[in-house]
Amino acid sequence: MNITKGDVQELRRRLKKKECTFDRMCGCYVNSGKQIVLKFTDMFSELEEDEYFKYLEIAKKTISGTLSSNLLELEFDRNEASDERRAYLLTLRDSKLANEELLDRLYEKVIEEYSYPGNYLILVYHDIYDVPSKATSGEEQEESEEIYEYLLCAVCPVDLAKPALGYKEDENRIGARDRDWVVGLPDLGFVYPAFASRGSDVNSVMYYVRTGRPSHAEFIENVLGCISQRTAAEDKLAFKNVVIDAFGEDEEQANQAFFKMQRTISAMVAEREEDESLPPVELTAEAVADLALEAEIPEKVREQIGKSYAHTFGEQPPAAQNVLDSRLVEEGAVREHTAALEQKVAVLQQELAQHAASADEENEDDVPWVTGGSINIELRVPEERASAIRTGIVEGRKCLLVPIEDDEEACVNGKNLPL
Repeated sequence: MNITKGDVQELRRRLKKKECTFDRMCGCYVNSGKQIVLKFTDMFSELEEDEYFKYLEIAKKTISGTLSSNLLELEFDRNEASDERRAYLLTLRDSKLANEELLDRLYEKVIEEYSYPGNYLILVYHDIYDVPSKATSGEEQEESEEIYEYLLCAVCPVDLAKPALGYKEDENRIGARDRDWVVGLPDLGFVYPAFASRGSDVNSVMYYVRTGRPSHAEFIENVLGCISQRTAAEDKLAFKNVVIDAFGEDEEQANQAFFKMQRTISAMVAEREEDESLPPVELTAEAVADLALEAEIPEKVREQIGKSYAHTFGEQPPAAQNVLDSRLVEEGAVREHTAALEQKVAVLQQELAQHAASADEENEDDVPWVTGGSINIELRVPEERASAIRTGIVEGRKCLLVPIEDDEEACVNGKNLPL
């Protein structure tokens, strides 16, 4: 991969009022019937301020996310059709969006391949960036090192605003607001040529997909002419299906094995996060076989996982980060910790119960007829002796008087009393 996190950040930092250099922006509004309702072209610097910042926000969103997750570096496929798409995109860029026929070709191709049930807006921006050179210290200098000319395209859903009440000033009352069609943030988009190693890479495209959405493989292959890639969300789901499906109907064992594999993957990712110089871990077929073995998965199931994994991912093994379900690992760790605490509590309760039972037996053996407490005193004596027990005052204090014969002894709390 040639695009770095620094490249993405550098491009995004420029999308501010005083630093943005977009010169032209074109758009095409498409309804749910795949019909073009509106086409427009504007000089970006001449937009009204509110519109300027809204369009700038859309462009900035198209250069956001995480590389290899929802921000993908695409390579052109090696065939004649892909060569034609690349040549077309370069021609469109060089036209600076002034050629309506070239723009129409892009709109038509997007409409043909983009699968969306509602209305949407296609936006295309043109920009030229004088890439400043950097001193050995890393600080940017005024001199330009390279001219980076590129296109930014964003495809944004357009939906009706939610129903709401509002104040109708002309009628001086509260009533239902008119519902407008609102342009949302992009569902997908791309930058071509890609900005890689602080320069132009005409052999790759930086492709954006909204987090959690599918990658739209048909758009990648047929609009851009590139080799399709999965997003992190698609990698995660595909990997889970490979493992879970291999167990058949044994859902409980499948979930346990999947959690064990996820816990190991989490440790692998954490190790890389501590040292950013290390490359991301790719889950090759061999790595997945090791994960399955460590999770103590039966051999027959391991073989099925290996076959399904090879069929699903082929020569494009996902990064470990992409298939990691952090929430599952955290929830599993909490469950394990809770179960361990419950086990300890159960053991302590059992020990306390045993200790209490032993203490009761001890008291019964050692104190057969007198038991006492700090508040109540209870005596156990034969019935014929009970009539001889009375209360009285001894040295000014209330006392319980128990007659004792010469051959008898008194024991309180296990200790003999002197008589």
